[in-house]
Amino acid sequence: MPSSLFTPLAAGALKLPNRVVMAPMTRNRAGADGVPGALMSQYYAQRATAGLIVTEGVGVSAVGAGPTGQPGLHTLEQVAGWTKVTDAVHEAGGRIVAQLSHHGRIAHPALLPDGVEPLAPSAVTALSDARTAHGLVAAVRPRAMGPEDIARTLDDFSDAARAAMDAGFDGVEVQGGNGYLIHQFLSDNANLREDGYGQDVPGRARFAVEAVRAVVRAVGAGRVGLRVSPGTGYNDAVEKDPAPLYGFLADILGSEELAYLHVVEGPDRALRAVLREHWNGVLISSPFTGEAPTDPGTARGLVEAGDADAVSFARHFAANPDLPERIRLGAPLNEPDPDTFHDGGAAGYTDFAVHRPSAV
Repeated sequence: MPSSLFTPLAAGALKLPNRVVMAPMTRNRAGADGVPGALMSQYYAQRATAGLIVTEGVGVSAVGAGPTGQPGLHTLEQVAGWTKVTDAVHEAGGRIVAQLSHHGRIAHPALLPDGVEPLAPSAVTALSDARTAHGLVAAVRPRAMGPEDIARTLDDFSDAARAAMDAGFDGVEVQGGNGYLIHQFLSDNANLREDGYGQDVPGRARFAVEAVRAVVRAVGAGRVGLRVSPGTGYNDAVEKDPAPLYGFLADILGSEELAYLHVVEGPDRALRAVLREHWNGVLISSPFTGEAPTDPGTARGLVEAGDADAVSFARHFAANPDLPERIRLGAPLNEPDPDTFHDGGAAGYTDFAVHRPSAV
């Protein structure tokens, strides 16, 4: 009998009561020091009926910091703030993992400690913008990472994973997509290295493999997921021939017995089939839908056909804290408000109503 969106799922050490996953969404509501506050606790706890919550990208170090309002996991204050979030989610019956992120060349000196330059595989400026306290600004030329930078950054990922466990998270997701640092190593246009971290498929995949393995050593494979976005072009990360690259990555990391692989699809939907063929574990799909939010019917079809084990929702989860129940009942969905996606307060963040079935 085919699985449905409401069939429980074991993903490594994570036990999901349903397959409606809350995707990571940049919301920029943390304090200036990257510490989550009470509003973030409320936001995540409201969405605790998700099979799994994946947080917004969480900075693994001050050097890899993202936009103003991004939370981190590299100070004691940040760990304390996240502990209140995970406590609230668990009290509401939910499961939550922290997405570990390093912005690499998408960072900006305005977001970093004084005198620190953005790091990247190669000194190639991204055709992208950085969100700062003064608005969007063009990315700058990064500094190419040397061996010490690479070793230190791998330690940052493993240290942040341990900090996530200290903060009460159920696991972590390594951000390997969306044009951030790991994706930059995978890409052709951001990675022009001529050493063992570039040149060919094994070289470009090496940093991703080492980052995942560093996190696995820190917290155990069953609590680690990996997110990738092959062929999407996000933040100017371009792969000329992604199928062999991501097939290789899935083959190599498949032996690690990770909790899951989270795939953000681009226009070439055949890449999902490539990863499904090469990945021997749980696969979470973030379907390509153009400008529209993920449709519950599409999600249901992917799971029932066996093309994915679970499906992640972003914009619908932003506007519908009780999304799994609405999908189960076929209830109307609130419309998200793009003007409130980034920055701000409760409006468009924690003020959406839950569905109230009509009395019979």
